[in-house]
Amino acid sequence: MNSNSALGGLLRRPEAGAFLGLIAVLAFFGVFGGLTFLQPAGMASWMNVAANLGVIAIPVGLLMIAGELDISVGAMVPFGAMTVAVISGHYGMSIWLGIAVTLSFGVLIGLLNGYLVIKTAVPSLIVTLGSLFAVQGIVLGLTVLITKSTSVALKVEGPAKALFGDFVFGGQVQAMVLWWLVIAVGYIYFVHFSRYGNWIFAMGGDKVSARNAGIPTERMTIILFVLSSTSAAFVGMCQAMLYNSAQVAGGQSFIFNAIISVVVGGVLLTGGFGSIIGIFFGTITFAIVNQGIYYTNFDRNWSSLIIGVLLLVAVLMNNTFRKMALSYAPKKGAK
Repeated sequence: MNSNSALGGLLRRPEAGAFLGLIAVLAFFGVFGGLTFLQPAGMASWMNVAANLGVIAIPVGLLMIAGELDISVGAMVPFGAMTVAVISGHYGMSIWLGIAVTLSFGVLIGLLNGYLVIKTAVPSLIVTLGSLFAVQGIVLGLTVLITKSTSVALKVEGPAKALFGDFVFGGQVQAMVLWWLVIAVGYIYFVHFSRYGNWIFAMGGDKVSARNAGIPTERMTIILFVLSSTSAAFVGMCQAMLYNSAQVAGGQSFIFNAIISVVVGGVLLTGGFGSIIGIFFGTITFAIVNQGIYYTNFDRNWSSLIIGVLLLVAVLMNNTFRKMALSYAPKKGAK
């Protein structure tokens, strides 16, 4: 294999464009903001953002690869936060009970989403839009009914605090960063080194053909929705334990931020194409753009415009390199 074919092979990989987009963003902020955002304090700021977003973005990305979408994650974040806060904060029960109940509810909502998608044939966007508003209503209604407030204090100590809601490495990096890295490695194995990954890609390519080939598409769909909703509940739970309180509002930004990170990471909205490493790079790219603006001298009133343009450029670069790679063909006789 010559160097040209090797380069074409690399560019065909879903994460290639995401990596190049990340390099472009790093170069931009290196020029306009210096390298302070790569110093420990700067890295901690965007790593914390990337970790909380990344834990949700990976399962959302898997759903998109499989041809589905889950926007109910925007409600599951405050749902997870309020559940553990009410159980272990308002009622003073064991934090481990609060954790178990929170994650169990995450599984339950995922099962419900998956079941409705496969049994009703209603597009997952509509199903999860309904569950988004339903869960928001449940969180608000029950929280006010039980606590007479829209915020609940939560005091956590001991191993649970250290594992889920504390800072590590000198008090700047959230424990969520470690969870994100471990979870990402687990997903890389699950998707790229097991048969289940092939099933997910086949579902995104043609679900009917995948089912006819013997792939348990319904079971896999439910599993992916469970992973998505439970991950969002987990992030909300950890945030409540980190900040010692939970709010009914919040979590909406995770919907669009997760989808943006996934698309920047090279996942096609039409399904059947993407990678965990690409989503990982896409999440970091989004976090750097989101936080890096504060290390520049740009007027903050223009920050949203700059963030939008940079993310659009990253996506366009991703698409351009992917199209170039897919249209690449080595010359005849090349060795």
